[in-house]
Amino acid sequence: MAGRFFDQWAIGDVLEHEIRRTVTETDNLLFTTMTHNPQPLHLDVEAAKASEFGQILVNGTFTFALMIGLSVGDTTLGSLVANLGYDKLIMPSPVFIGDTLRVTSEVVGLKESKSRPNAGIVTFLHRCINQRDQIVCQCERSALLKKSA
Repeated sequence: MAGRFFDQWAIGDVLEHEIRRTVTETDNLLFTTMTHNPQPLHLDVEAAKASEFGQILVNGTFTFALMIGLSVGDTTLGSLVANLGYDKLIMPSPVFIGDTLRVTSEVVGLKESKSRPNAGIVTFLHRCINQRDQIVCQCERSALLKKSA
């Protein structure tokens, strides 16, 4: 198990996740079509060329899902009871096909569970960063985690 239990976290802990991911055209196309998102900026090269970006934009919900996925192995794998919510989601910079993304996670909150004495809530601030060191996605994730003992 790679994740940590509730009582193994401290506010201010920061992780730089080792796994990085280069976004491909196939990633964007499959995710966009699987989620029935007809936005031309994600699917139509000519429409995207005519936009202010001049190229296909990667689907933002793919970027969000990838950010969370890249963080799971180090944060909640094996210790998660449930994800309770995602808050303050922002996407301040676009993602393009060929961008390589990495993720950092910081613990910004810890709270004992009132209803489950064997678990607690960890709030993570996840940041997804491209190869130009721009934040492309960020959110807070509240996760109910098991305690180690």
